[in-house]
Amino acid sequence: DEKPRHEYIFDWCAELVSVVARIIYTEEVNWSFEQLEEGNENALRDFNKKQIDILNKYAELILGDLTSNDRRKIIMLMTLDVHARDVVIGLVDTKAETKEAFAWMSQLKYHMDDKTNTVRIEICDYVTYFGYEYIGNCGCLVVTPLTDRCYITLTQAMRLILGGAPAGPAGTGKTETTKDLGRALGVMVYVFNCSDQMDYKSMGQTFKGLSQAGAWGCFDEFNRIDISVLSVVSTQYKTILDAIRGKKAKFLFEEEEIVLNKEPYCCAFITMNPGYAGRTELPESVKALFRPCAMITPDMDLICEIMLMSEGYAEGKILARKFMMLYRLSEALLSQQKHYDWKLRAVKTTLNVAGGMRRADRE
Repeated sequence: DEKPRHEYIFDWCAELVSVVARIIYTEEVNWSFEQLEEGNENALRDFNKKQIDILNKYAELILGDLTSNDRRKIIMLMTLDVHARDVVIGLVDTKAETKEAFAWMSQLKYHMDDKTNTVRIEICDYVTYFGYEYIGNCGCLVVTPLTDRCYITLTQAMRLILGGAPAGPAGTGKTETTKDLGRALGVMVYVFNCSDQMDYKSMGQTFKGLSQAGAWGCFDEFNRIDISVLSVVSTQYKTILDAIRGKKAKFLFEEEEIVLNKEPYCCAFITMNPGYAGRTELPESVKALFRPCAMITPDMDLICEIMLMSEGYAEGKILARKFMMLYRLSEALLSQQKHYDWKLRAVKTTLNVAGGMRRADRE
């Protein structure tokens, strides 16, 4: 028996529900494009109305009596669906006519592969398979045009068998975007906070583990590592990349033969904060192995809107505009104090409190 979406989401764990929702979304958009080609000009608009109905249903559910796990699951689905709604509106506005339109090609698309019975994921011309790593019910990142661009850069880096290097100021979501891409592809992501205490031996052990586990390593503040260590690291990582290019089952790493895990292959991402003191300039040998991606300012209005909607405020767009106007005016007009913080983390805390108050006062 088929159940409506707002019922079956309670029967399965968050990871399964999110992957199935993404597969259905991909199928629906592709079907809408087929309808467009057959002459139904309103196919995408009709699907968009359906998306809005589902979002309104979620907003009702969030205000009901839910366990914290179920609430987190619905917030995650809402975050995914709000982004899906924005993508479809974008396709309608740009008058996209086929599924080859770049606005659609540049999104993560999930298909059930009938031959292998696994989930195939495509973005631009990069194709991979879902890693089935158990992630847990930890929510997901609000996807904005900035994160979309970062996803394209990082997945293209993997297609070229290179690492990715998001760079930008603190609080722009460099590490979180990398972790979220890993969660979306079902891959384990380990985050390492780098410091000048790290030597080439500890880095070698880390790379050895990642290549055998097929996990991703996200090296936070990579340019804190001493420059003499970085030149050795480039040789170590190049050995792994060469083994992946050669599709080897085993390879020699620091005079020891180790097994290379495939499907998924390991990958390294480095995040950098160029402006701080005590950071080194990366040697050219390291730069050649990582594709750079600039992360400048997060799209606060969009993040605010999606967070308000996922906390049960159906009129999220208008409220987000008012809220961000208040924050910007406060930042501009209030005196400069060290303990005043108008960044993304403070906004998120305030919105979480607002969501709690909204649920407490349902009238």
